[in-house]
Amino acid sequence: MADFSNTSEGRKELLKHMILQLHKGEAPGEVRKRLVELLKSIPYNEVVQVEQDLINEGLPEEEVLKFCDIHTQVLEGHIDTSGAKEIPEGHPVDTFKKENKELMKQLMTLNRFYEKVKKPEDIEYETYLIQLKAFFNNLMDVEKHYLRKENLLFPYLEKYNITGPPKVMWGKHDETRELLKSSMEALNIKGSVEPEELDALIEMVLKPTSQAIADMIMKEEEILFPMCMDKLTDIEWYEIAQQSIEIGFCLYDPETAWKPEGIASIPLSNAKDGMVQLPSGKLAVNELVNILNALPVEITFVDGNDKVKYFSQGKDQIFKRNRAILGRDVRLCHPPKSVHVVEQVVSDFKTGKQNEAAFWIEMNGRFIYIVYYAIRDENNKYLGTMEVVQDVTKIRNIKGEQRLLSYLDRNEK
Repeated sequence: MADFSNTSEGRKELLKHMILQLHKGEAPGEVRKRLVELLKSIPYNEVVQVEQDLINEGLPEEEVLKFCDIHTQVLEGHIDTSGAKEIPEGHPVDTFKKENKELMKQLMTLNRFYEKVKKPEDIEYETYLIQLKAFFNNLMDVEKHYLRKENLLFPYLEKYNITGPPKVMWGKHDETRELLKSSMEALNIKGSVEPEELDALIEMVLKPTSQAIADMIMKEEEILFPMCMDKLTDIEWYEIAQQSIEIGFCLYDPETAWKPEGIASIPLSNAKDGMVQLPSGKLAVNELVNILNALPVEITFVDGNDKVKYFSQGKDQIFKRNRAILGRDVRLCHPPKSVHVVEQVVSDFKTGKQNEAAFWIEMNGRFIYIVYYAIRDENNKYLGTMEVVQDVTKIRNIKGEQRLLSYLDRNEK
């Protein structure tokens, strides 16, 4: 039998075959054993290509997501990153990796902390729960790490037609978010807790959460970051670096500001002095920008080609947005589980079936009203979709009349 494992195509076909075996129900241990025997290592870019090929060939993203952890465990330790580019200090990937280092410190300490529950005589349970909450409060900071990936890094990968791995990874982010939420809820236990209950809580809720974060770190370090270093240009990385501060950082504050040689500073605002002529008046660019940002709503406009073209930047944003989404397909700006809703709204607007779609949700004690409007010209031609988001908590509670002057405190809770 020919040895195909020494060629790129051979390795990819072998890996694809192994992953499909996993998806058919093969035991991970057996697949890993055969993989180790046949394939000592595989370059990270080939792993990415296989995952993309499987999706392109019709394997549902949900299936790739479902078995992502299994085939990652099979590959762990056998992905070759020796050819990856060197990462400069202060570079966005350097920041991501240092955040991962801090997360791993938390996870390793937490794993040792879990073991204490096996010696109940040494535990003061009320104090132990408080300490567990402190660990998970720190782990909640991973949200900023994931948001920078989703809103700053993934859009650039999509420009290089790498869409499969980001979609799968975003799905894993959402799973981890749910696990973190469940962990925090479970740790808010009222009253006393029995040793058996605490042991079950750790095994069934807390450990899966910390393991999910650790698994994502492996995926980033061995696959995502080396691939991104190969694909993205210095100017693209610089744009990511400048916008990262808008989202924030995870358990780590970058100590070095990175700037590639030969690249001028990119202004944070593209607004220039000048005038905008409108049918009902004329405004300076600076006036128009600040008028839009002063509105008590958040506005996002998606053009007729389904690309994000504009969003307002008010002071108190409900949903954080970054300039990296500009020019991005609106479908790729939403988690996979909600894309079908976006597609339905846009489709109904384009066909003229509908002109408005409203949603409302409760979030962190606030009542959020979200309306999508079809934007059409004087000839009823579809120009795009405008999303308007507003916190209507106070408005819902208004009663009676107010005819006398009384200034509203917009910061009042």
